[in-house]
Amino acid sequence: MTDAEWTAVRPLLPVPAWLNGRGGRPDSYCHRQLLDAIRYLVAGGISWRAMPADFPAWGRVYAFFRRWREHGLINEFHDRLRGKVRESEGREAEPTAGIIDAQSVRAAATVPADSRGYDGGKKVPGRKRHIVTDTLGLLLAVAVTAANIGDRDAAAGLLMRLRRLHRDITLVWADGGYRRQGLSVARGCESDRAVPGGPGVLVVRVRARSVQLGCTIV
Repeated sequence: MTDAEWTAVRPLLPVPAWLNGRGGRPDSYCHRQLLDAIRYLVAGGISWRAMPADFPAWGRVYAFFRRWREHGLINEFHDRLRGKVRESEGREAEPTAGIIDAQSVRAAATVPADSRGYDGGKKVPGRKRHIVTDTLGLLLAVAVTAANIGDRDAAAGLLMRLRRLHRDITLVWADGGYRRQGLSVARGCESDRAVPGGPGVLVVRVRARSVQLGCTIV
């Protein structure tokens, strides 16, 4: 992490309890070192125990990561960074529209069989990742399923969770595959006016007061 990156990231980090006088013991390592170690692990796809000696001990890095994950701090940190990026692009911190898509990927042999499936359309054995991004491509919500789970089946729950996480979202674009799989029969779907989205684009309107989905094919 460069000095410029750390300068931008540091104010977004959750403040440790001991700095706010809420008790606890000061961390043994700088948060910058710990974040660098986690980024290295993710980029290289290595195991925790394979952490190079240049970083803090893998056990300390993992304990730091686990504590943040259990308290929801990783999601909070990610959301703050996304808001800053959006503001730097001249947007509001909270998005009002998104894009949903899915991709099947081959699973390693170590992935348990009960969490894998076969995507007959793409001819891919493994898992499927379903994601919703904003119009800048920044992640809003994600779900990982077996590859045999249909896009529409996963989308219904994912869009409901998206609504809970981002109350300002009112519009989500999807490709024609969601139309073929019948997303238009999702719960609470109603006819809506046409929205310019391009040929084969499915526009899903997320209702403001509930998890009902309104759908339009344009």
